[in-house]
Amino acid sequence: MPTLAITGASGKLGGAVLRNLLSHDLSPPASIVATTSGSPDDSPRWQALKDRGVAVRHASYDDPASMEAAFRGCTRLLLVSTPRIGMDFDDAAPGRGREAHHVAAIDAARAAGVRHVYYTSLGFGSGAAAGAAAAGSGMSGRSKAGVMRAHDRTEAYLRSLPPASDSSGGIDHTILREGLYNESWPLYLGHGELLTGGDEREEVVVAGDGRISWAAIDDLGLATAAILAAGDEERARRWAGATATLATTAPVTLREVAAMVSKARGRKVELKVVGRDEHERYYVERRGVEEAYVKWWSTTYDAVRDGECDHQDPLLERILARFGGRKPKPIRETIEEMFA
Repeated sequence: MPTLAITGASGKLGGAVLRNLLSHDLSPPASIVATTSGSPDDSPRWQALKDRGVAVRHASYDDPASMEAAFRGCTRLLLVSTPRIGMDFDDAAPGRGREAHHVAAIDAARAAGVRHVYYTSLGFGSGAAAGAAAAGSGMSGRSKAGVMRAHDRTEAYLRSLPPASDSSGGIDHTILREGLYNESWPLYLGHGELLTGGDEREEVVVAGDGRISWAAIDDLGLATAAILAAGDEERARRWAGATATLATTAPVTLREVAAMVSKARGRKVELKVVGRDEHERYYVERRGVEEAYVKWWSTTYDAVRDGECDHQDPLLERILARFGGRKPKPIRETIEEMFA
């Protein structure tokens, strides 16, 4: 009988978690429900999973009843954050950003009888420098990054709920702050344009720089899968109510990433750090990037500069080491592969 539901199972992170659960025999296929917003019958990928014993069910953020039906019978849910970033644009008010979808999924899980939600948040706002600054100022430690706003709100909602032991329909939670993907460096270094054909720029404009604890998607998938596979005693003792950061302990700046990209593509690219207003004008007026997106994204650099992504948490490395001494994949290797 299925006990674990996974949203976003066809996406990068959700797919990596599912793949690692199966390839490392961390969960029996018959215990897993992979959900899709589309039809569970329209893809060879879904059929391959069904052939292995994984249940595939339809679940759409736009249809809470479909989520409740998909989660029915499961005791755990991996809630992978929705990629609909447009919901966050224009300083979306509370309840109007992506957190609206996340809250709907959490409420559907509670109604379906799920006892524990694991939420994939993002590795902002809890870096060493940011944490020290928040402690010294009395601030809550919430991120400056617009990309983190919906995550902050979702985290707050989860923390507001009573635990599963509460007779009023509570639910346990684990917040997994996944490190910035190795594979996402193009977003931080010029909005993805350095990977498009014919981009001959020798200078990339950003609105700030700082130390970033990157992590490869497959490493995050394996670590997340291992946490999901914890037994009942470990789950209750270690993960219920916990906020965990999964990131490397060897941070790399955007300037260092630019040097790696230069070497990998055989063409030098320099980093130019400017103010946020100049950054926004440059990408909107000269590069033709959507204004609402640029304004939302540019705050990311404020957070990076303040050390929000500089983590010294060895959790990811410790979990990976349990799998034959595996070590986190350096961003340098990812960059080399992307340009190979």
